[in-house]
Amino acid sequence: MVMSMVSKDQSIGALIFIACSVIAIGYTVGLLIFPSAQFLLIAIPVFVATVAVLAIGAWIGWTMATTPPPKPIEELELEETKEEEKKKE
Repeated sequence: MVMSMVSKDQSIGALIFIACSVIAIGYTVGLLIFPSAQFLLIAIPVFVATVAVLAIGAWIGWTMATTPPPKPIEELELEETKEEEKKKE
């Protein structure tokens, strides 16, 4: 009996693959077999995706609003020149 070593990443990848496959099959079956649930089966993922995109946008906006602006290029060049002069001394 040969035991193969599977890395942690491969195990997680296999679990993600299995979970996504089961959900995809269940979603498809739900859409085709349960016409009364079709609205919710479509509305819930659309709602979740919309909220996720808006949350990412809000996070990007917050990050941009709270990050201090970079120094102007002139200041950086001046600091660089001063450092070069100190090295020459």
